[in-house]
Amino acid sequence: MVQAVHFAASLLACYVTAQMLLRVGWLGRSWTWRSPRVAIVCWQALGLAFGLSAIGLPMALGLAPYGTGTGAALWMLATDLVGGRLPAGLTALHLGLVGIGFGVAATLLGTLARSLLGALRAQRRHRDLLTLVARDDPAVPGALVLDHPSAAAYCLPGVRPRVVVSAGTLSLLDRSQLAAVLSHERAHADERHDLVLLPFTALCRALPWVRWVRTAHDEVALLVEMRADDKARRLHADEPLAAALLRFATAPSRVTPAGALGIADSHLDARVRRLRVTARPPRLRVASALGVATLLVSIPVTLFVS
Repeated sequence: MVQAVHFAASLLACYVTAQMLLRVGWLGRSWTWRSPRVAIVCWQALGLAFGLSAIGLPMALGLAPYGTGTGAALWMLATDLVGGRLPAGLTALHLGLVGIGFGVAATLLGTLARSLLGALRAQRRHRDLLTLVARDDPAVPGALVLDHPSAAAYCLPGVRPRVVVSAGTLSLLDRSQLAAVLSHERAHADERHDLVLLPFTALCRALPWVRWVRTAHDEVALLVEMRADDKARRLHADEPLAAALLRFATAPSRVTPAGALGIADSHLDARVRRLRVTARPPRLRVASALGVATLLVSIPVTLFVS
């Protein structure tokens, strides 16, 4: 029962930490927007801790009669089931709770697998389409050009990622702005931001009624864009990228296909303000956040291996 209390406390800590991450700061002045890479790591740790705790809580309740750690109790239960014997006090209710824990694990892992397969299918379909309709252009080396009037600039991730821009984007941006946009999209490919977002997409599908999970997905999607902005601003001045974002914001139509990551996906005004305000990440707050993230993950992991 003590283990169940610890898993429940871990779930509560995940919820409280998520609310703190979502509500700190204002207009990009918060540490999460000033240090998006660290914030992404914190969100990943939070998602892992939440999933492990949700699996462990019903398991710990069901394995309480063993009076030992969850990991050891699972091994003992498997041994008892194979031997055809069960300890006194282990009822059908306890076995049902263990089954619920395995069901939660199967749901989360299954949703993650379906999300991954869905993304891969969408990327493959779009990659096949690009071979038919896209072209190379010396003005944008290393990228493909779509002859479409809408503003589009996105990365199609994968083992062989492709950066795609539309003819409308070429007419919308000047050379320095286009170079900054291309660097932004290459950053998505280099850091595999599609895989960063995948667990949160899966959580949204597994728990569509949980509001903070959807909000967390949107926040991580914004942090991913900010991280790509930071990579681009290291190679180019802030102003070309900010100007490009403003032009995308005023474009009559923007397009980002399913399975791709686009420069104009979310919160363009906040990203422009952030680019125009230089502020160093608060080191103490960043270090504290990493410590909390490590603690959140270590609690359910320790409970499972004990």
